[in-house]
Amino acid sequence: MAPGPVGCQLFGYVGIEAVLDQMKIKTMKTGFEFNIMVVVIQEKGVKMKLTVTDTPGFGDQINNDNCWDPIIKYINEQYERYLREEILITRKRKIPDTRVHGCVYFVPPTGHWLRPLDLEFMRRLSKIVNVVPVIAKADTLTLEERAEFKQRIQEDLRTHAISVYPQEDFDQDPEDRALNNRIREKIPFAVVGADQEHQVNGKRVLGRKTKWGIIEVENPAHCEFPLLQDLLIRSHLQDLKDITHNVHYESYRVRRLNESNRPGLGPLNGLPAKGEASSHL
Repeated sequence: MAPGPVGCQLFGYVGIEAVLDQMKIKTMKTGFEFNIMVVVIQEKGVKMKLTVTDTPGFGDQINNDNCWDPIIKYINEQYERYLREEILITRKRKIPDTRVHGCVYFVPPTGHWLRPLDLEFMRRLSKIVNVVPVIAKADTLTLEERAEFKQRIQEDLRTHAISVYPQEDFDQDPEDRALNNRIREKIPFAVVGADQEHQVNGKRVLGRKTKWGIIEVENPAHCEFPLLQDLLIRSHLQDLKDITHNVHYESYRVRRLNESNRPGLGPLNGLPAKGEASSHL
């Protein structure tokens, strides 16, 4: 019988954990980028470049026609920037990712229905980015008003066929669907903002002080900010990135490549030129 190759040893068990461990080690070495519509966060040696893009003054004008154009233009410009890097013959090993992975849309706490402006904005943006609606300044509503307002918003979204994150179409298996259904029941999250800490039961907490007491931002009994935080950072961060890359960016990429009838890419087709309004959505 011929001897086997010298130094060759076969193991009887190859576990899928080995693949997962390799992915984990690679991520810990290279880090990743996550953009919500620049702070470098480092936890346990893993760097996350978190970019938060604020859009103050949206919808505050007397005439709000096409007020969403600058936001749509910005999101598409990030797709374009990534695409231009991606199609290079000699490209960077790791393409800088400035694409917007999630858009947190703050709904005014009117207690009624969504405004036409809110509906039109979310309808347009949900086609190009993951939209997560939240109720701003939720402490101005009673618990009963908040629950009723949520139901009205959910009904408005269904009536106008606006698909916010997490989208039902992208549930991958029964386990994902069960988790996302629980989240969808809570959306929009009712949040309260604060920038000061207060002493509560011997410990410092972030919250807003009122004459009735202190509203704790990170207390689920007072505010749903912890649910929003978990969704964006803990439980669905990778899913937000995956849907952005595989759905929204891919849709943009296909459209742009179809528009290009010559080698290379031309101007930002589908984006408004200076002084023009966007009409591609």
